[in-house]
Formats: sequence, C-alpha cells, structure tokens
Amino acid sequence: MITWDDAFAERYDQWSAHMTADVPFYVDLARQANGPLVELAVGNGRVAIPVARATGRQVIGIDLSDGMLEQARSNAAAAGVQLDLRKADIRELVLDEPAALIYCPFRSLMHLPTWADRRRTFERVAASLRPDGSFAWNVFVFDHQIAVRNDGTHQDRPVPHTLHYSVPENRIDIVRDDGARSSLWWGTKNEWLGLLDVAGLDVEALYGGFAREPLDETSREYVFVTRPRR
Repeated sequence: MITWDDAFAERYDQWSAHMTADVPFYVDLARQANGPLVELAVGNGRVAIPVARATGRQVIGIDLSDGMLEQARSNAAAAGVQLDLRKADIRELVLDEPAALIYCPFRSLMHLPTWADRRRTFERVAASLRPDGSFAWNVFVFDHQIAVRNDGTHQDRPVPHTLHYSVPENRIDIVRDDGARSSLWWGTKNEWLGLLDVAGLDVEALYGGFAREPLDETSREYVFVTRPRR
C-alpha cells in the first residue's frame, strides 16, 4: 500500500513551495521528447503545468489521491493548460500509446515501501516507453548524520510537523501537527540501479542535482535519466 494521507493535499502548496529547481529540469526533458508526456504522482500539477505550458502539449498525469487530482484540475484551468488527469496506481501503469517521456518528480517513488512495489513500477514504466523514450526521476541521498540530527524533532516549516526515522525499515515518517501522516522509504544508489537492471532500463545520466552537476560525496539528491535497454 502507498502510504500517503490524503489530508496532506490540503496544505500541499505550502509543503512543496520550496521545491522549484526541478521544474526547469523536467521542462527541458519534455521539450526534447517527441511524443506523449506522462507524469507519475502528478500531485497538484506543480511540474505538469509548466511542462504543458512550455511544450504546448497535453501531459498525462497519474495519481491515486483524489485531493491532489482535484487541485491539479483547478490549477490547470487557472493556468489555461490541459492535463489528462487519471486516478490510477503507478504500479499498474497502462497507457493508450507508448510515451516519449515518463517522469516522477519530488521523490514520489519513495512512497513505494517495498522492492516489489518499485520493481513493478519500473517494469510497467519500461513496458510503457517508446524504444527511444526516457524515464526520469529524483530521490534524496540518505545521510545518517542528517537522520540523527532530525529524528524526533519538531519543525515549523514548511508546515508544523515532526520527523521520525526508522533506520532498520529505511523509513521516514512525517507527522503533521494536525495528525496527517506520510511515509518515505529511501534506497541506496545500488538498489536503484538494481531496479533499473531487472526492469530492462539503462542509465543515460545520473546527476547530483537539477543543474546536472556530477554525483559526488557532497550530493544529497539522485537525479536519474534512463532509457529502455537496446
């Protein structure tokens, strides 16, 4: 089960306001893609709307959250762009035609708790791409020092919440003061590479940030661009 409390949708604008660097990255990939564009975990359209505006093409947005999809519809209408929004489980992704680009921003793949969940998602993505298509996503690089520093702490921004780290479970629980809860499961670089391997996807690029900086010891973000194996 994907652990996303739909109550998070109520204040998602505040929660995601700090994340802006990824938008031009995914927009650039979409401009290079010649064919259908698909966003997994589209949320409120934070990335899909700029992609649709920049490319002049409709973006297919997949999400399980009714609250998020409702916001995406409203935001897209206000922005004057069209999104093809679909309530669906990304683990069961099925498209009418193969995509030129499938992308999953804002670490949303980390809401999938198990290897099996992620493997199923990657396999469905691989089956849904054109032979020259791309699959791009980002997740954070786990840092034990940050975990020790933040475990159990209460933070007021972007909205009041408390963080709990379960290192044996590779899990972070985010609990808002109003009781809304969300969990993330992190993975190592080799775990992500292993998922790509079994799904038949190859790495085209692995960056340490959205400015396409190299991945090094200081990197705290994995930014993957992958393609179907040939």
